[in-house]
Amino acid sequence: MIREVLKNLNEGTISLEEAVREIEGLRIDTVGEIARLDTGRSVRCGIPEVILAEGKEPDHLVKIAKKQVESRGRCIISRLLPEHAGAVRSLCELNNIRAEFHEAANMLVLAREGECGPAKTGGVVGIVTAGTSDIGVAEEARVIAEEMGCTVLTAYDVGAAGIHRLFPAVRDLIDAHVFVVAAGREGTLPAVVAGLVNKPVIGVPVSSGYGYMGQGRAALASMLQSCSVIAVVNIDAGFTAGAFAARIANMVAGP
Repeated sequence: MIREVLKNLNEGTISLEEAVREIEGLRIDTVGEIARLDTGRSVRCGIPEVILAEGKEPDHLVKIAKKQVESRGRCIISRLLPEHAGAVRSLCELNNIRAEFHEAANMLVLAREGECGPAKTGGVVGIVTAGTSDIGVAEEARVIAEEMGCTVLTAYDVGAAGIHRLFPAVRDLIDAHVFVVAAGREGTLPAVVAGLVNKPVIGVPVSSGYGYMGQGRAALASMLQSCSVIAVVNIDAGFTAGAFAARIANMVAGP
């Protein structure tokens, strides 16, 4: 692949900037025998590499995060556990790394000192939740969409149990290019929103229900059976919904 890029550069069919971008998109950074970081993902796919903290030893997480910050200037960590906090705090203090903790999303964004953050793309994502129990998943979607350069508009706690709350909320979000709608229990809200707006809607089932078909299963089944046209991600998959929504918004807003 790299040979082909260099051949095209030599023949003048691509510019130096295009060649650099293509090669950068193939980049993989190793962290000992622990991990292979896809540090070219944001160049290749438009989605930044995100480190899932869940299941990782604190010292492994620190090594991976440090390498990511060194390579890309920023690092996004999701699903933090209490045992990770001290190790990450020490990493930041010893390496002059800024840390921004998004408590509701349980996500941490690390950045080199002087790093300006993602450039705004013009993409606009609207995020809606049925209830307050769905906010954590919605906030995970918000963080990743913002890290991909989008402006995010939110309307929380507007679910079908009090459907009159939805209409003014949708009106306030009408400029969004795409909607992410998170709902637990019976998961009705994404289908309702999709019947009101002329934008793509991504449904996120949330594991906030209980009893028969609880823990998001009923919400997932309901969204999959929607008679409105929606896309559906997995239970609690805020990251997936946010990244997918940002890609759509960025394509709409792009040149």
